[in-house]
Amino acid sequence: MPTYHYRCNTCEHEFDRFQSITSPAVSECPECKAESRRLISGGSGVIYKGSGFYVNDYKGSNSSSNKTETKAAPACGAADGGCASAGCPAAAPAT
Repeated sequence: MPTYHYRCNTCEHEFDRFQSITSPAVSECPECKAESRRLISGGSGVIYKGSGFYVNDYKGSNSSSNKTETKAAPACGAADGGCASAGCPAAAPAT
């Protein structure tokens, strides 16, 4: 439940009420019994405790910045470029 801040229109007395969102606003000052109004407040800050709230908490040892590009072995299995097939992409370049 939120805490609402009020100010008296007559005596300027400020007071707080801890009430439900659906509760009606307090219309009477507790000091002078005159009309009061609810003030708009900035609310309170939210404090996150624990892990999991920052981008770097989700990065593992295999983050995208640490990955090295590796080539998959061709279908013929010749990973060293010694394939003899004419159309094979792993075939050694002609020198």
